[in-house]
Amino acid sequence: MKRSYRQSSSSASLSPPKSKSRRNPEGDTFLEDENRNNFSKKIADHYSARKNRTLEEREASPIIHLKKLNNWIKSVLIQLYAKRGDAVLDLACGKGGDLIKWDKANIGYYVGIDEAEGSIEDCRTRYNGVPSHRYRKRFAFPARLYCGSCFDVRLDQALADDAPFDICSCQFAMHYAWSTEARARTALANVSSLLRPGGIFIGTMPDADVIVKRLKSADGLAFANSVYRIQFDNEFPEEKFKSSSPFGIQYTFHLEDAIDCPEWIVPFQAFKSLAEEYDLELVFVKNSHDFVQEYMKNPKYIELMRRHGAMGDGNRDQSTLSLDEWEVAYLYLSYVFRKRGRPEQNRGNTRRNKGKMHLEKEDITYIS
Repeated sequence: MKRSYRQSSSSASLSPPKSKSRRNPEGDTFLEDENRNNFSKKIADHYSARKNRTLEEREASPIIHLKKLNNWIKSVLIQLYAKRGDAVLDLACGKGGDLIKWDKANIGYYVGIDEAEGSIEDCRTRYNGVPSHRYRKRFAFPARLYCGSCFDVRLDQALADDAPFDICSCQFAMHYAWSTEARARTALANVSSLLRPGGIFIGTMPDADVIVKRLKSADGLAFANSVYRIQFDNEFPEEKFKSSSPFGIQYTFHLEDAIDCPEWIVPFQAFKSLAEEYDLELVFVKNSHDFVQEYMKNPKYIELMRRHGAMGDGNRDQSTLSLDEWEVAYLYLSYVFRKRGRPEQNRGNTRRNKGKMHLEKEDITYIS
């Protein structure tokens, strides 16, 4: 039987107001929320449908070195900010691809949540280290998994037994919340309400400045190379976006062997301003190219890059990511925020006994 949690009326009252209705080109009235739900389901289905692959299949990917570079960036972020014993909230955790990174950071408790049911099941399998699965690692921290949207419902009551968290991570997913202001506010409200004072919010997402710059220099409403394509629709024929309307700027992103779905521009200044409303102060933001240049000056992270193999292993393997993959990396940025407030002297989370060291299907909690 599926364990489930429904929003109470008191929790629902804290949510942002529903979006107004609009008319489509045919003149029919529809709710923005209904349109957004269709996109949300499409995105969840897209990620659920992606199958786990063998090591040989993964290495044959046309963007394998880009994937390794992104894993290196996430590893550096985690090593910079995660501390031994931390309670971690992984928003849009997907198939649990960062579990090993958190384990290496010696965290004390892990909670993952994702809307894609297939991805959460894969995350459970990966966490358990099932022998028939290619991930056989057994992790040293207890965990809980939730299936539900991080951007459509308030999570403070559903995750009350797990909070507060020392660190929250949202990797390559926050831009999916930017389809409406209501979703963006819900996402940041969830981060803020679940972090302790002084807690850290880390993440990665598309760099809006780079994408808009590329669009303005493109011939038409699309730009691409051999491994990716970004296509805007005719809603933006003059390639102009109003700073007063930073939400709902949609494009279609195709990345070979990875992504083929709608995404939304996140103007970073608007993101920073909205985060400040939820007591989240910016620590830093860096484009992926700048991130690599800065942290590759540190021998510790050079060695980490060697182990990841994004730019060769420093030994026999001299392969590296292609120029087209490097161009895709330029489309992304990393960010770190800190929640306002004085950190508590004792960061210990007494509720971590809620987690388990082995997760059955019925241990997944469904949030509706």
